Amino acid sequence: MSNKKSFLTGALCGALAILLVAGLVSCGLKVKSSGGDKQSVTGDTREKISELKELIDENYLGEVDEDKLEEGIYKGFISGLDDPYSVYYDEEETKTLFESTEGEYDGIGAVLSQNMDTGVITLVQIYEDSPAMKAGIQDNDILYKVEDMEVTGEDLSEVVSHIKGEKGTTVELTVLRGDDNEEITATVTRDTIQAKTVEYRMLEDGIGYLSVTEFDTVTYDQYQEALEELKGQGMRGLIVDLRNNPGGSLSTVCDILDLMLPEGLIVYTEDKDGNKQEATSDEEHQFDQPMTVLMNGNSASASEIYAGAIQDYGIGKIVGTQSYGKGVVQQIFDLKDGTCVKLTIAEYFTPNGRNINGTGITPDVEVEYEKNENDPEADNQLEKAVEILKEQL
Repeated sequence: MSNKKSFLTGALCGALAILLVAGLVSCGLKVKSSGGDKQSVTGDTREKISELKELIDENYLGEVDEDKLEEGIYKGFISGLDDPYSVYYDEEETKTLFESTEGEYDGIGAVLSQNMDTGVITLVQIYEDSPAMKAGIQDNDILYKVEDMEVTGEDLSEVVSHIKGEKGTTVELTVLRGDDNEEITATVTRDTIQAKTVEYRMLEDGIGYLSVTEFDTVTYDQYQEALEELKGQGMRGLIVDLRNNPGGSLSTVCDILDLMLPEGLIVYTEDKDGNKQEATSDEEHQFDQPMTVLMNGNSASASEIYAGAIQDYGIGKIVGTQSYGKGVVQQIFDLKDGTCVKLTIAEYFTPNGRNINGTGITPDVEVEYEKNENDPEADNQLEKAVEILKEQL
């Protein structure tokens, strides 16, 4: 793991979605203090802002929150890049961001995904026994309102800041469910969430099943333990389920891939000047059993790094549907006043040099998920992954 530690150490990789309890909003992140010469805004810009302020002071009917007005300038300035992954974070949002990989946090226990084209926010994953589940929120509910605020099209990090809160407090969520968009309102009591990012069990014929919901700092130990437990139970083949996994820690996914890959390249990035950084695996560990990886359209970022490496090395089949397609890297710049800005600064590439931004990982075996009304536990994608492994055993 020698080169991985120097490769964007502490980076995050979850640009598809924000975890309500973790706030993962970036891919390939490392904190860097802003410094050097600062380009001042033009005189015309300052004059126009002053003119707008005077008009507000003289004419605006409502009360003015000066702090929010100022924060709005910064947010608008970065949004002018027209890049959905470059974001200015106020103090509360910055705190949420830096709490993202601690593994324990106050929240409701859900993962959100936002469609960049429509702005629709979906609750793609509800944690088992979480406050959200106890309140009746379900996987794939569409988030319509937080309290009285409609959230479609709103910045995902801002929506999260309204949902997060101290343990014991409540938040009212309105969701749309099913083909008929049934409107359901639930009051969720926030609680401390222990991040359990890996679940595993043994299926028939010695096939191990390992699901990773996100790549947090706690995930490596959980993944390694699950892998050893399954091997101890006589595992002959492995299914890794990354469906609805929005990403997480770049260093974590590289460490996990070091358990799976032969010696060689895991992933590399290139910035605007062509500077290249690589993460590599060593020869100490290598997974040598048949394996498949499950993915869908909500599998993003670190999930795509995992699947891309497994696919490029030919050590496992990717099963499911096209992944999200997040192949660019962001870096967080600490503004030294409790706020920060995240900017897209590089692209990442799979070991074979593929950049999947905007396209995603194409499965080796494409299988659309088919809901079975008669059997809610049925999973045709998982069944296909099992079938593929059985052919290799």
